Amino acid sequence: MNKNFSRQNIIHIVCWAVVICFPLLFYVSGDAFSWGDRFNRFVRSLGGPLSYMLVFYVNYVWLVPRYLFRKHYKTFFLANIAVVIIGLGVMLGWWNLITAISPEVLPSGGRPPKGRPWPVFHATLMLILIVGLSVAVRMSQRWQQLEQDKKEAEQSRTRAELRNLRNQLNPHFLLNTLNNIYALIAFDPDKAQTAVGELSKMLRHMLYDNQQNFVPLYKEVEFIKNYIELMKIRVTDSVKIITDIDVDAEDSTPIAPLIFISLIENAFKHGISQNGSGTISIAIGNDNGLIKCHITNSNHPKQANDKSGSGIGLEQVKQRLALMYPNNHEWHYGVSEDGTTYFSTLTLNSNDSQVRNS
Repeated sequence: MNKNFSRQNIIHIVCWAVVICFPLLFYVSGDAFSWGDRFNRFVRSLGGPLSYMLVFYVNYVWLVPRYLFRKHYKTFFLANIAVVIIGLGVMLGWWNLITAISPEVLPSGGRPPKGRPWPVFHATLMLILIVGLSVAVRMSQRWQQLEQDKKEAEQSRTRAELRNLRNQLNPHFLLNTLNNIYALIAFDPDKAQTAVGELSKMLRHMLYDNQQNFVPLYKEVEFIKNYIELMKIRVTDSVKIITDIDVDAEDSTPIAPLIFISLIENAFKHGISQNGSGTISIAIGNDNGLIKCHITNSNHPKQANDKSGSGIGLEQVKQRLALMYPNNHEWHYGVSEDGTTYFSTLTLNSNDSQVRNS
C-alpha cells in the first residue's frame, strides 16, 4: 500500500512539474526580453497551474469520493461550478498581483493589449477539462482498488478453503490408518508395532509439510512410499503390489501435499477382495514438470459394513485440484469394460506460474 502511495505521489509531482514548466518551452533564445523579464513572465504564468491544481485536488480529494461516488450528482455539479469560479478568481487574482508587482514586463502596465481581453472562456474550458481529468483519474484508481480487493478476497477465500480441506484430510487419513493398525493388533501385534513406527514417519510429514501450499516432490514421494510400506504390513501375500516410482531423490518440483494419497487409499480400499487377494499398481513420474500418478487396482467395491473411511477423500481431491491446479491438471478415472479393474490417472502441470505462485 505504501509503495503504491509513493508511486502515485511521484506521478503527481512529475505531471505537475511538466505543467508548470511547460511555458518555458516557448522562451527561445531569440526572445527580445532579458532573462529577468522571462522569469517574470514565467512567474506570471503560474496562475494557470495554481488554479488547475486547486480544481484538480478539490475534486480528487473531496468532491469525487464524497459526492460523485455516492451518487450525489446534483451536489457534485453545483460544487464544481463554485470551484471553477474560484479557480478563475485565483487565475485572475494571480495575474493582477504579479502585474502590480512587476508591471514593466508587458506593455500597458502588464495588462493584455487593447482588443485582447483576459481569456475567460479559454480558462473556463481548461478548468472544466481539469475537472474531467480529476474524475477520470479518481475513477481509474477506484476501479483498480476494487479489482485488487476482489483478488485479495478471492485469495483469502481460497486459502481458507484449502485450510479447511487440510483440516478435514488429516483426520480422514489418520482414521483410515488407525483402522488398519487396529485390524493388525488382533492377529499380528509385531506388525502392528511396525505399523505405528511407519505411521509416526508419515505424521511428521503431515504436521510440518502439509501446512504449506506446495512441498518438494521428493518429500511427497517419500511419504507415499512410507504409506505403501505401512499398507504392505496389513495385507496378505495374496495381494500383489506393484510400484514404479521414477522420481529423483532430490526432485524439488512443487506439488500440493497429500494430493495423491486419497487415490492410493482408494486403491487399497477397493483393490482387495474379502478373501484377501487382489492386485494394486502404482506408478509416479515427473516429465519436465508434468507429474503423473497412474493407479490400477482390482475392482472390489467396498462393502456396506466397511467403516474404513467416509468416502470424502476423492471429493477432497476434486476440490483441491480446482483450487490449486485450475486448468493445470487432467484426471481420468473409471472402471474397465469388463468391470474387473479400476484405473485413475492424474497429471499435474507444475510449470504454470499460476501454480507456482499459489
